[in-house]
Amino acid sequence: MIADWTERFQGTAALPRAVRDRLSKVARKIELPAGAQVFGPTNIPDSLFFLYDGRIRVSQSSDTGRDIVLYRVDAGESCVLTTACMLAEEAYNAEGIAETDITAIVLPKLAFDRLVAEEEAFRKFVFAAYSRRLIDLLRVVDDVAFGHMDVRLAERLLTLAGDFKEVAATHQQLASELGTAREVISRILQDFQKREMIAQSRGRIALLDKPALKALAASA
Repeated sequence: MIADWTERFQGTAALPRAVRDRLSKVARKIELPAGAQVFGPTNIPDSLFFLYDGRIRVSQSSDTGRDIVLYRVDAGESCVLTTACMLAEEAYNAEGIAETDITAIVLPKLAFDRLVAEEEAFRKFVFAAYSRRLIDLLRVVDDVAFGHMDVRLAERLLTLAGDFKEVAATHQQLASELGTAREVISRILQDFQKREMIAQSRGRIALLDKPALKALAASA
């Protein structure tokens, strides 16, 4: 087990020492390679999930086969969908894929139930994280329903690029990110290229004019 993994998470690091010691005793570590399915629609979670290192993409597929990325779990976060499904004792309605090699800490449901019942600090931590992610999901719904796709695409390109000037993604992957059709993404990217905001090559998009993309993303 990782030495005092509770230091890694803002919520658990703020818990009383006695509670953190209880967590460390009952939790276990798992490791998965990039590309592995962390959870899927056939799984009913039996543990709370803390991502110690790496990143997980959580997405949902429609009956027609169209995907949309709901959110990402980054190192230092817990997975709110796991929490929700574990509390409801229901299977996931989405899929979690490791975008990088991951290391996670899992807390068995029995230990989770006892800690939630007995420790107010832990209970507040769990439901505060749950509330924050619910707000994020409502923003996704709002974006899909009302957002302008060119604005959303500019914003997503900037987010995926981070401090770099290139995004490694296909048109289909970007369509899945935004819950739309590949043809829509291709058309907008062609427009961005004509405006010299990006340059495209196979599976890669270079961000030539980040300020222009930022201005477009901020125009929502």
